[in-house]
Amino acid sequence: MRFLPCWRALFLTGAMLPMFFIQVAVSQRFAAIGDYGYAGMPERDVAELVKSWNPEFIITLGDNNYEQGLASTIDTNIGQYYHQFIAPYRGSYGPGAAVNQFFPSLGNHDTYTKNGEAYLRYFSLPGNGRYYDFVRGQVHFFVLNSTPDEPDGTSSVSTQAKWLKARLAASKAIWKVVYFHHPPYSSGVHGSTPNMRWPFQAWGASLVVSGHDHHYERLQAGGLVYCVNGLSGRSIYGLTEPLKESQVLYNADYGAMLFDATSESLRFRFYTRARQLIDSYILWRPAPQLFPLYPTPFSKKAHLKLTLPSEEAVKIRLLDAVGHQIAVLYEGRLRAGQHELHWSRGRLAAGTYFVQLLSGRFQPIVRALVL
Repeated sequence: MRFLPCWRALFLTGAMLPMFFIQVAVSQRFAAIGDYGYAGMPERDVAELVKSWNPEFIITLGDNNYEQGLASTIDTNIGQYYHQFIAPYRGSYGPGAAVNQFFPSLGNHDTYTKNGEAYLRYFSLPGNGRYYDFVRGQVHFFVLNSTPDEPDGTSSVSTQAKWLKARLAASKAIWKVVYFHHPPYSSGVHGSTPNMRWPFQAWGASLVVSGHDHHYERLQAGGLVYCVNGLSGRSIYGLTEPLKESQVLYNADYGAMLFDATSESLRFRFYTRARQLIDSYILWRPAPQLFPLYPTPFSKKAHLKLTLPSEEAVKIRLLDAVGHQIAVLYEGRLRAGQHELHWSRGRLAAGTYFVQLLSGRFQPIVRALVL
């Protein structure tokens, strides 16, 4: 808990201010494709769908290069359709991007030949290339390697998992998206991958997205949303009995996911290559909490507690009974977690007041009775 210093000389009469303000939302648009790396009409159709969205970048959920992950097939299976997003692009299908806009994850088919050597040479990725993270605007992405040959392990206590836990804890982003190939939960023929059921939510993740099973599914487990998307080009699999966590399940056509992220929401949709909308879901930014003053009423000092779901800029202001701002008790950035403000009355007259927290679109307010 962080304790803020006392304010004693802030209670000066100020101009009347509105009770709300407008925040302009800056968004990021990106696409997610999975199990796509097999040259042919389905992959071409999905690629055209993705390009029609004009995404800022693309993430992949593994199996980027079928046919045993051979170096001789990787450009045909990837660059032929997505070279415009890759930098540096070393293939033969046209110009690449000036800055990399393509962020893949390893799948089992990528690693069948020399543990993914073709993949690691074809892409220039952060970190060790097998697992890494990057930030784009409001979103921090964490890319894992869920294939069994990962030298840093795939259990929740592995070196890779410890890396993820530390990076999630250090992240200041509003949205934290974790993605990799093998799904922790799946109603497909491959089924769930229990060893990938890491405590993602406890570590701070907002969403987990995977591939491997060739269907689309949205699930919820322990309050965290999981998605499976393996319909972006290779083939379509059958389904098993839906898991109890399953909320949307689809396998009738190929498609991809479209994401739009702002400071207040993370929206994702799954579309088929025929532009049919199958699923739409919005994750809303958790609201900050402002707790009642204690003691109340008070004559000399009061304490105010608040909880923030993420690090952000806040303003705590004092209003009189008719809504006029008469003081700013705190203004600045605060870390995620619980904070406490110790408030000295000073020369403030007895009466009814209100304390308001301004944080993004949230404006919780509590009453303060001064004797």
